[in-house]
Amino acid sequence: MFSTAIRLARVGSGSELAAAALMGLGYPCVMLAALIPNVWFFAASAAVTYVADRYLHHRGSYLINRLEKVRAGLAIRFLARQLLLILLLTRVGLTNVGLTYVAVAGFLVFYGLNAVQGALVTLIRKRRSLPVVTRNIDLSGLRIPDAPKRFLMAQSVPKMLHLDLPMEIGVFVAAATGVFAYGYAGVSASIALGLAYILALAPTLRPKRIVPSPAKVLEAIDEWLRDYRPHTVLYFSGSKESAYQVNMWLETMEQIERPLVVLRERTIAGQLAPTSVPVICVPGGTHLMNLDLSTVRVALYAANVGKNIHLLRVPTMKHVFIGHGDSDKIASVNPFSKVYDEVWTAGRAGRDRYALADVGVRDDDIVEVGRPQLAPIQAGTGRPANPVPTILYAPTWEGWDDNPGNTSLLLAGENIVKRLLTAQSPVRVIYKPHPFTGIRDKKAKAVHQRITAMVRDAAAARAGEPRWVEAAAAAASDQAAARAELARVEARLAELATSGHAGGDEAEVARRSVGDQARLDEAKRLHTEWNDAYWRSFGWWEHRVVMGAEPKLYDCFNQSDGMVSDISSVVSDFIASGKPYAVTDSAEIGADEFRRQNTAVRAAVVLSNSAREIGELLDAVADPSADRFKERRGELKRYLLGPGEPTSIEQFGAAVEALAVKSEGRNSGVAKRLAEPEEAAGLDDSAPGGPGASAAVDDPERDAHDSPVGG
Repeated sequence: MFSTAIRLARVGSGSELAAAALMGLGYPCVMLAALIPNVWFFAASAAVTYVADRYLHHRGSYLINRLEKVRAGLAIRFLARQLLLILLLTRVGLTNVGLTYVAVAGFLVFYGLNAVQGALVTLIRKRRSLPVVTRNIDLSGLRIPDAPKRFLMAQSVPKMLHLDLPMEIGVFVAAATGVFAYGYAGVSASIALGLAYILALAPTLRPKRIVPSPAKVLEAIDEWLRDYRPHTVLYFSGSKESAYQVNMWLETMEQIERPLVVLRERTIAGQLAPTSVPVICVPGGTHLMNLDLSTVRVALYAANVGKNIHLLRVPTMKHVFIGHGDSDKIASVNPFSKVYDEVWTAGRAGRDRYALADVGVRDDDIVEVGRPQLAPIQAGTGRPANPVPTILYAPTWEGWDDNPGNTSLLLAGENIVKRLLTAQSPVRVIYKPHPFTGIRDKKAKAVHQRITAMVRDAAAARAGEPRWVEAAAAAASDQAAARAELARVEARLAELATSGHAGGDEAEVARRSVGDQARLDEAKRLHTEWNDAYWRSFGWWEHRVVMGAEPKLYDCFNQSDGMVSDISSVVSDFIASGKPYAVTDSAEIGADEFRRQNTAVRAAVVLSNSAREIGELLDAVADPSADRFKERRGELKRYLLGPGEPTSIEQFGAAVEALAVKSEGRNSGVAKRLAEPEEAAGLDDSAPGGPGASAAVDDPERDAHDSPVGG
């Protein structure tokens, strides 16, 4: 019931639910106190609404967003409180006194100041907005000025509205004590503070504090492009949850010739992982189509989205779908793939998948390049790394339709986790759900929340058992040192993320985000140190829920001795480790048919929705002699992911260069064909009896001044 209340209130925790309840009850209490009237009841109720409202804003509660949608936003809530204070004044007999008139006038003037301040903030943000977001690109020639001070721009609306506190307190105290001077002073203080805020903002609108015009910015970007001469572009568009799809390709892009990343959404640019590759985020389609990308020969696409058309229209480069994972899902054989010049798959399985699907992708247009991203995945030794084996449960999300085969989460997830947590021989469970989990189906989100609670409750219960208490005591000092290391690394990473500067808006960040290889190398080293410290900061026996971008999925692979997942690229990638794994037949089509339809399942333990077969996976993890799929996994690895030699990055680089040669050949051929008609026309005009013959005889200088056509 409690979790249902949290979900219905659109809050994220019990404390947020309590704050929402207090705020919801507070306003009726304020109104009741004004009507009675009771000044101290009014004061207490008003204070509760202030504190609860502020807490929900601080926590970023989704409830605040929903209140805005139903016209009960922050400004309305402040106005309601002020109107109720006026009502209180009339109910205590202060209707026709100067205090009431001053209070009403003060509130009106204050709201006028709010409008001015809001207009200034909006104008400042608009005039400091760049048409592009960049990283690792030198824009020093644009002379972008510093951003306004952060305290002026951050949360500007609530900051301005809260300046009414002196006025509210002063008028209330005046009503309670009969000393009207308090009210006059409070009104004066709020108006003075509002004016001061506006005066502090005004200088940031001076011409020298405004960024260059969009035309100048785009001209500077084109000039940089002409100097840099990008060869290969990684193009990406997607929702804020899909940043992982482009992040997985950044290290690969760093290893090819003159790379460039082109993004379409500012939210993705903000979530991009550290990289040395130049990045241009171009939200506007017109701006993108006008960029000088004439030197680009290969464009790589990590997702099939509508905005791809803005680059696909360019004929001077070859277009390749590389995707963001290799799996037996229907999305891996999307008919949209026909629009690309080539489709690159990890291994032979991807080629065969397209042939079976018969969606119009020709076999000649498929190139096997391996999976360069899998280099960090460590091969299993055949034995658990710790006394307690670790099993990773990494379900995929629910998908865009209600196909029961999309995810194990809905029908099998809780059964899987229960059987792992109650296994006869103890195992450690790591639960890492897909980032999209619950974005479409509320049931999936509810199941995810229940599984999260199960894992955390089991971890808390295990912490109290004697066996694990002894292990925890032995590891306490090492874990404390690891936590201290985590804090140090996180602090340094935060410094590096701002290039040594705190604050700054998007324009200022673009100005100072020139590539610094030493800083990037340090950041990568620190991320490795962070990952090592993270796993050492708790015991090898402790269950764990892993959310967010860090630690990465592949780091979870390396900590695990086996995995349970669904039909997705997660399974194909895990096969690179050679460790045992299980896949859930959520649609319950039967193990044999499930293996026949899904290549990646051929070396897996197949689970039904009851997960009663989980014991076979646990036996294979604990004892190599019980692992009946070991040899089959090796064969499947080669089929799905390609050969080990040459390396994936070598295959990928060779594919880029081969396609670039095709692109150059196409461009040269087109240029030659375009030139041939002009040469032929020139020969025809100069020939005896040609269309320009009489003109040439009559006026031999005509060709030097006029077009030969139409003479």
